Amino acid sequence: MASPRIHPVYTGRFAPSPTGPLHFGSLITALASYLDAKAQGGTWLVRMEDIDPPRQLPGAEDTILRQLEAHSLLWDGQPLYQSQRSEAYLAALEELSHSGLAYPCHCSRQVLQDTGGLHQRSCVPGDPDQPHALRLSVPDNCLIAFTDLFQGSQQQWVKQTAGDFVLLRKDGLFAYQLAVVIDDAHQGISHIIRGSDLLDSTARQICLQQLLTLPTPVYGHLPIAVNEQGHKLSKQNLAPPVENRRAGTNLLTAMHWLGMQPPADLPNTNPEVLLEWGISNWHRTQLPRLIQIPAPAL
Repeated sequence: MASPRIHPVYTGRFAPSPTGPLHFGSLITALASYLDAKAQGGTWLVRMEDIDPPRQLPGAEDTILRQLEAHSLLWDGQPLYQSQRSEAYLAALEELSHSGLAYPCHCSRQVLQDTGGLHQRSCVPGDPDQPHALRLSVPDNCLIAFTDLFQGSQQQWVKQTAGDFVLLRKDGLFAYQLAVVIDDAHQGISHIIRGSDLLDSTARQICLQQLLTLPTPVYGHLPIAVNEQGHKLSKQNLAPPVENRRAGTNLLTAMHWLGMQPPADLPNTNPEVLLEWGISNWHRTQLPRLIQIPAPAL
């Protein structure tokens, strides 16, 4: 059953994980999602995906919000915190379980080695009172096809490619795939502009949307910024945070990286002026149709 795709208004979002401050790669996503929303006369929301405490850095949420403010990337409404959304996730799990679409799993990574980590078979027997994960029972005929705004036509057989993916982890934490689908629907997100490292996850999310009869947003996956070794910029590989005192320069550099051509006489010290120009001159066709692009030296 196809998901409804009715978008009377444009609602975009930026959804960082508070594992550290924003770096150039995350600034790219924030800026592109902001410009795409504002160029369409839409709203731009911020959501903190703070459902993985072991990976989170204390105070990172506030740091990220201050960085966005310093760059004049001002969000509409109040930020949503996934850590406050447990009831909604539990309700979705109950619905899926009641429909026979979610089941307990005791399988370890070692057990799944033979299938490359994919869960495509019956679970090993386990004590129901012991910690276990919950997995989605993906239909065998779940073929997801969509057109990405930047990466073009995409198609994936979810069962064969991703298997029965986890909705609730064995340690009791909600899985990203579940939380992102529930919250995109809750916030009325119509367009998702994010990095191409999440392109492979999109079919799983659309599959889950269809099973829960939730709307499917329009997706656009940007190239990711990579370092000299070809690795994605991330907090894990010590990508330096963007400096608030260089906000104008950071935005100008990011616009060039996105394929935009700001005029030489555009002041690079005023983020508001830069963003005003950016909104008026944002065109999706300017963005290079690539999966990754080297990051500039900052």
